Amino acid sequence: MTTPSVGIIGAGGWGTALALLMARRGLTVSIWGHDSVHVEAMSSLRRNEKYLPGIELPESVHPTVDFKECLHAAILLVAVPSKYLAEVTRQLAEAAGQRRPVLVSCTKGIERARGLLMSEIIAENFPGATLAVLSGPNLAGEIANGVPAAGVIGCNNPDALAAVQALFEGTTFRAYTSGDLRGIQLGGALKNVFAIAAGISDGLGLGENAKAALVTRSLAEMTRLGTAMGGQRETFGGLSGIGDLMVTCFSERSRNHQVGFRLGKGETPAAITSSMAMVAEGVPTASSAHASARRLGVETPIIDEVHALLQGAKSPGEAMKALMNRQLKAEEEGK
Repeated sequence: MTTPSVGIIGAGGWGTALALLMARRGLTVSIWGHDSVHVEAMSSLRRNEKYLPGIELPESVHPTVDFKECLHAAILLVAVPSKYLAEVTRQLAEAAGQRRPVLVSCTKGIERARGLLMSEIIAENFPGATLAVLSGPNLAGEIANGVPAAGVIGCNNPDALAAVQALFEGTTFRAYTSGDLRGIQLGGALKNVFAIAAGISDGLGLGENAKAALVTRSLAEMTRLGTAMGGQRETFGGLSGIGDLMVTCFSERSRNHQVGFRLGKGETPAAITSSMAMVAEGVPTASSAHASARRLGVETPIIDEVHALLQGAKSPGEAMKALMNRQLKAEEEGK
């Protein structure tokens, strides 16, 4: 199979890591960013010092602020923060005219008002495009440095699915495939909320036993809400479910874990988010997941406590105490 051309929409840490992966694959890659100053710095320094300091960009990676420099590609990997996704893809569609590349959502989140997934946001704003999704336990810094990783790609178009998977052939990233677009996205989004909870546990110094119990119950809660939202149960036992959950809950490099850890140490949500260069998607997703659970009547005690804490309604200690003082139940999922 001939490897198709590829472009990257989003010049943050994740987008840059994907660009580096494609460049090492031997491809020439244009990477779009919205900030002309940042893009110019990437071009002149040949590094993305803001998000991935110290990692050299090969000459085959071309930073740009012009969508049209990416739209020559057959496949676009879209890696912008969830709150900007609608506007960016709307502008991208305008620039594309009649062109309809394959768009791969690499963004993890859930829209709050309607509970839409990121692929659905893209579909609304770039009608007619073939859509795929990518998720898994993928810390950008490790992938940028060539450390082995794996993820899962979902797409309902078999030819497009094979083409996107082929992009990663021969790289340090092993790409699996799945037809469960909803489950892949829900696992990737919901795990960020649970990573905040795990970080809070660490910040409070609650110990390894408590954290292991918290992460185990997080998986049950992820599966319970994720299946209610249309994902397949087995997907949450895979790379985009338990795999992503483990890395974000246990890695100190996880932005969402960092948010939780700092909350556990007594910092306010506003102070934490304002000090971070990159977006911790678990913060807006906590509100979205809470709203989705209420609409569907699904019990989500961990999400509820993280949401309350981020809204300033509880302290970290009060949230953890509330979890421990819940009514005793059997362990089976759904209880």
